[in-house]
Amino acid sequence: MKIICIGRNYVKHIEELQNERPDEPVIFLKPDSAILLKQHPFVIPEFSNDVHHEVEILVKINKVGKYIETKFAHTYYDEIGLGIDFTARDLQSKLKEKGLPWEKSKAFDGSAVIGEFYPKSEFVSTENINFELHNNNEVVQKGNTNHMLWKIDELISYVSQFFTLKKGDIIFTGTPEGVAAVKPNDILEGYLENKKSFRIQVK
Repeated sequence: MKIICIGRNYVKHIEELQNERPDEPVIFLKPDSAILLKQHPFVIPEFSNDVHHEVEILVKINKVGKYIETKFAHTYYDEIGLGIDFTARDLQSKLKEKGLPWEKSKAFDGSAVIGEFYPKSEFVSTENINFELHNNNEVVQKGNTNHMLWKIDELISYVSQFFTLKKGDIIFTGTPEGVAAVKPNDILEGYLENKKSFRIQVK
């Protein structure tokens, strides 16, 4: 399975990091070794002093597809989830300054939290899903899929131009504003509407 991530898909997040607004979706990948195992804590890696949480809506692909038209993209997934794209921001900044790929800062072991998935049918519209990240019982990130620059079906269509999508692949669709560094003993909880999707302890 592949983990396909979308960067810079929420305007306010682009602004908070002072990034340039892209003309098309920004894509990067995480290997399956990036998945944080269930019931395991997230351990801050020794190579970073500034790991940020980035909560994101997830989509799980349910069949093989290539060059998918946007109007048919909704048939390629039937589950919606929530996760975290942990980012070593200090390392990412150094890589960006040199024009180098982000993978060391984005794809390290344990950097992908994949929470519970729920049937797409439980949501009125994939373009109006509320989600939140709580850190120690305080809301730190709050988003709605309506604020995406590129909606889920558009992302599936775009990504499928470059990568054949296969059953089980997961797309991280981008993070809203509010990203911040995590600290040891933080408790991160993700909510998809009123459903708790994950609970992660930081060490």
